[in-house]
Amino acid sequence: MLLGRGDAQAASDGKSFVFNGRPFRGSFSRTPDGEIVNLVDLEQYLYAVVPHEMPPSWAPAALQAQAICARTYVLQRSNPRRTYDVVPSEVDQVYPGLAGESPAGRLAVDATAGQVVRFGDAFASVAYSSCCGGHTESSADAWGGSFFPYLAGVVCPYCTQSPNYRWTASVGLAAIAQRFASQLAPVGTLQSVAVTALDGSGRVRAFDLVADRGSAQIKGSAFRLGLGSRVVRSLLISNVRADANAQALQIDGGGLGHGVGMCQWGAQGMALAGRSARDIVAFYFPGTAIGSD
Repeated sequence: MLLGRGDAQAASDGKSFVFNGRPFRGSFSRTPDGEIVNLVDLEQYLYAVVPHEMPPSWAPAALQAQAICARTYVLQRSNPRRTYDVVPSEVDQVYPGLAGESPAGRLAVDATAGQVVRFGDAFASVAYSSCCGGHTESSADAWGGSFFPYLAGVVCPYCTQSPNYRWTASVGLAAIAQRFASQLAPVGTLQSVAVTALDGSGRVRAFDLVADRGSAQIKGSAFRLGLGSRVVRSLLISNVRADANAQALQIDGGGLGHGVGMCQWGAQGMALAGRSARDIVAFYFPGTAIGSD
């Protein structure tokens, strides 16, 4: 676990250390360029990850499914030739150290000790996001690369209680024009935005920026990144329209995040309906199996 630059001191108990004022389990080493790497047992690492990737107040089965996915995520990326496996942020998984642990998170990790998602003889390439909006996304559509049959996307009826299940965002046309000024330069002044391509889950693959002298096509992922992932919360967009004054774009959408793999709000919905962690994993990663690490 690469913590980054800062001050690290071993604690007196011999089982933890303090990095930039925060306690962490395990020990630490320094990379040649001075960054701190946390050397920690996988299960103890998960104690802090699970309650920060999913609310610790959620149902035990949902937290257990999260623990299985988080464990698999690390092992699928582990490489003994590197000095660390993951970083402690949303780039990989949020890991705040000892202060971030919770009793419910530890129980979920202990209840699933050593359990991972497997596809054939290998670790599955797992992913998860907050809310899929009713249909999870194909990893190949979201990111390109290899097609994984267990990440092809499924219809999800379980995440309707998420506050992001359906949403509307308003973005000024002037702000859109400013962000995509280089793309609009050859075609003039922005007039409107239109959806031009959808994938199998209903997510937008491309937008047209319609201007007074033509139009410019923008990839869906670039459009979302450009306007902000908390503004355009996902690419599962049902309607794009100008407001009454033609000064802003109204975007109706559903879900939060990339939508690939396990829908966390869906996992909670399944757990509240009495489904087990194994049921949840099997639903979002069809064709996989729970095995041991």
